[in-house]
Amino acid sequence: MRNKFDLQLEQLHLELIKMGALCEEAISAGVKALLDNDLAMAEKAMLRERDIDQKERDVEGLCMKLLLQQQPVARDLRTISSAMKMISDMERIGDQASDIAEITRHIGGQQLPARSHIGEMARSAVKMVTDSVESFVKKDLNMARGVIQYDDVVDQLFNDVKGELTALIRQDSGSAELALDLLMVAKYLERIGDHAVNVAEWVAYSITGFRESGD
Repeated sequence: MRNKFDLQLEQLHLELIKMGALCEEAISAGVKALLDNDLAMAEKAMLRERDIDQKERDVEGLCMKLLLQQQPVARDLRTISSAMKMISDMERIGDQASDIAEITRHIGGQQLPARSHIGEMARSAVKMVTDSVESFVKKDLNMARGVIQYDDVVDQLFNDVKGELTALIRQDSGSAELALDLLMVAKYLERIGDHAVNVAEWVAYSITGFRESGD
């Protein structure tokens, strides 16, 4: 019976890895669409968002099967309940990547200020998502804590982008609409970082039994 349970737990890990990879693809595609004015990438981000929604349903079903059929003990129960919390945050990550792609369609190829910091924010957000999921699979508490701490990097990048865009509006009021669109992109990336932190906090809970916080 335990062997079957362990196999199903391993399947849960694999499905979470796949969901994390879809999140990474969605973020990267959404930002590439913006920076390169690539509408094919915007479409890819939106497709990945739908894939993430499906994967959330798959993982939720697997978690329910583990809960109802296997009667897990305390630590296993924490692992499964944490996974159910994690997929909710990962689904929101997909939504926000899709929102970035929608903004790309609205901007329509205009020259972009704050480009370098937005690209750096995206890479940092992808790193946080990757590390948070990996920390769950490896049961690596230090890696989870590293994600929580790394959120400060994304927050600082958001402030950098905001400062650049504020200066742009002061210099050229005609660019205000574009600046606000880009600020929304930066805000979505900041929120993706926040969701990755939530995932990492649930990883820490699954290992220790206590919910850690970066605040």
